[in-house]
Amino acid sequence: MAYIFNELSRTFSEFLLVPNLTSEDCTPDNVSLKTPLTKFRKGEEECPLSLNIPFTSAIMQAVSDDNMAIALARRGGLSFIYASQSIASQAAMIAKVKGYKAGFVISDSNLTPEDTLADILALKERKRHSTVAITDDGSSNGKLLGIVTSRDYRISRLSTDTKIKDFMTPIDQLIVGKDGITLSEANDIIWDNKLNQLPIIDNEGNLVSLVFRKDYDEHKENPYELLDSKKRLLCGAGINTRDYKERVPALLEAGADVLCIDSSDGFSVWQEKTIHWIREQYGDEVIVGAGNVVDAEGFRYLAQAGADFIKVGIGGGSICITREQKGIGQGQASAVIAVAEARDKWFEETGVYIPLCSDGGIVHDYHMTLALAMGADFLMLGRYFSRFDEAPGQRLVYKGNYVKEYWGEGSNRARNWARYDDGQGQGRHFEEGVDSYVPYAGSLKENLDMTTAKMIATMVSCGSTSIPEFQEKARLVIVSPTSIVEGGAHDVIRKESDGRH
Repeated sequence: MAYIFNELSRTFSEFLLVPNLTSEDCTPDNVSLKTPLTKFRKGEEECPLSLNIPFTSAIMQAVSDDNMAIALARRGGLSFIYASQSIASQAAMIAKVKGYKAGFVISDSNLTPEDTLADILALKERKRHSTVAITDDGSSNGKLLGIVTSRDYRISRLSTDTKIKDFMTPIDQLIVGKDGITLSEANDIIWDNKLNQLPIIDNEGNLVSLVFRKDYDEHKENPYELLDSKKRLLCGAGINTRDYKERVPALLEAGADVLCIDSSDGFSVWQEKTIHWIREQYGDEVIVGAGNVVDAEGFRYLAQAGADFIKVGIGGGSICITREQKGIGQGQASAVIAVAEARDKWFEETGVYIPLCSDGGIVHDYHMTLALAMGADFLMLGRYFSRFDEAPGQRLVYKGNYVKEYWGEGSNRARNWARYDDGQGQGRHFEEGVDSYVPYAGSLKENLDMTTAKMIATMVSCGSTSIPEFQEKARLVIVSPTSIVEGGAHDVIRKESDGRH
């Protein structure tokens, strides 16, 4: 008969942390959220590559494009640009991230002179940017013909079908900077000429980037930027077990720093074959993560295959219906605990520490801290990041509220059948993800700052100033259903918020 595990499959909501003594030196400003990204040997001073905060964005169309990768790396985390697109398109996104310069913004709001005011208003609503670059082909690197800002039109006095060429500020009236200019020089031009933005163009007049007055101090506000040896932002990329022989070389050529095999079930010979091919071609120079797994056997299989980090979690994502459709998986808390125990045994046996990435099962911010306490080194988040301005999904009004589009890689919309294929190329005949909306939450920076502040406060309450210390000292208790109710607001009449509280 089938083997039956004795332990219940538990979620993060079934646990709480019990506080430890908070010592004098255990203060928020002393807490470090730095964490290893790739495996390293016992005795080495530190991991060869670490994250400055324990956050990565999911390998999803609705989450991780070049805009998200830039924004998250600037805060100290890492994005894995989604693989469910052409190799050329994915490589181009990676190249944009690697070519990014702090303060020089690649324009993502572009139209042509033949477009209309209606197009301007629609783009502004979608992107929330008031500056639109007008190029000959409507692209971010076309020949710059003009700029439109909110000062160029008045909705009450201009028909929405008015063409942009009739009200834009044309190129001959613009002050521009030439490609190769330093950020300091660009800012001098902005301040000397009382500009709000400075377009940067190349020798052919093509738009390269924009520098904004409001970003003057921005590069100083990101002390945890995740950078490579050439001071470029780090960028990850997803791969699959189907076209890796063509995809991997192109992604590495574009500058990808880390690869991760994207699959709903990583306990597979196809992942082993993929890792072995990468090792045969590139040795240990290429960092490649694998997964997802939920138990010790799955972990050991991928560890033996040579994975640099291993992702944990099957079916716990908010838009994932793998458990519902196939009946496989594990409660995320139980999965992290089981795989972390296997990781620690592997470390004792081999002297090699393999970081774990908890992927899925996060509902509340405190769940993230619980995942770290249970042994995860960092997190991969989809729904969390999909709510922000930087995510690819459109911002819409749904039932009177702003929302962002969010769809699973196993949905018909994503059509990412390679993620769920068994490697034989026959695809799938049913969905393992849904198409949905999530509440719009604003900018990544503001939300991530709040989340990390909560995480740091919890670590302080548990007497820890680093993630390894937190994992060593953390004490967890299983909570009853009634104590979960007790933990929230109860037995009171809640006031309606007027936005001031």
